[in-house]
Amino acid sequence: MDNQTYTAADYKNGQSVRWCPGCGDHAILNTLHKAMATLGVPPHRTAVISGIGCSSRLPYYMNTYGFHTIHGRAAAIATGFKIANPEMTVWQISGDGDGLAIGGNHFIHAVRRNIDINIVLFNNKIYGLTKGQYSPTSPRGFVSKSSPYGTVEDPFIPAELAFGARGNFFARSIDVELATSQEVLVAAARHKGTSVVEILQNCVIFNNGIHSSVTDREHRSERTIHLRHGQKMTFGPENERGLVQDGFLLKAVTIGQDGYTLDDVLVHDAHTPSNFLHQQLAMMDGTDLPLAVGVIRDVEAPTYTDTLEAQIADVRTRKGHATLRDMVLAGNTWEVK
Repeated sequence: MDNQTYTAADYKNGQSVRWCPGCGDHAILNTLHKAMATLGVPPHRTAVISGIGCSSRLPYYMNTYGFHTIHGRAAAIATGFKIANPEMTVWQISGDGDGLAIGGNHFIHAVRRNIDINIVLFNNKIYGLTKGQYSPTSPRGFVSKSSPYGTVEDPFIPAELAFGARGNFFARSIDVELATSQEVLVAAARHKGTSVVEILQNCVIFNNGIHSSVTDREHRSERTIHLRHGQKMTFGPENERGLVQDGFLLKAVTIGQDGYTLDDVLVHDAHTPSNFLHQQLAMMDGTDLPLAVGVIRDVEAPTYTDTLEAQIADVRTRKGHATLRDMVLAGNTWEVK
């Protein structure tokens, strides 16, 4: 950090943005620039690393360090970069195909290790760059160029995968919700450890309207709920509905009906170590229960980066090795002539 104030323009490099007109990626790029300005981390202390896909063009439009890497390997390269440069703020940009198919193994291990990187997952439920094949998040029965009669597979749900890998931060937004996207991106960067932000993004060419059930202005307030730590879980045009505990599950009720009052509505606790309720919130899909956006889970835990640095410092102190050469030459050595 320094004392300089930054604006979104400081993180733009002036290149012409080459995504399809109307693509949700434009909105995400815009909110990322604004989030970086809010955080105030200098551009030269920021790196944006991507794999392959439409979303992975994003580093080209950043006035930061950037790596456009190979398919599915963004998490591996982001991990190595962060360990080698712990002072840097590292953003990983991946699509649902790049991040969860060929890159799925790297994704879960980055989350499990709790590397201090920010993973932004663009989820349009399609392979857009390669012209419309189904992806790991496409729903069962989805018809595409590679599944003309419908997929016969169940999809990954990114939140479920992150929690299964012992993730400590998960947030969600929608490309058309610019303020929410900026809010969760800022929270992700301030979290120490691996943060995963899923942004539901529209592909206007190959999967237009895939998220329309929750993005449509007419129904958005009824089918989404914006979670904020410490606040009641209410939603609806007038916040007249809320989430209550129903046995081990959640239920949506109308406040003032059937004996339910505002006191019955749950308060969101993003910081509780247990992920039991967080998983339920993240699995809501906008049908029987509203889709959850905002920060769903934000829990402190030891990071791989900090723990590794502490271990190295401890070994250096105990062993007296200032460098790798010192370690190699310690003990019995001999010279071959």
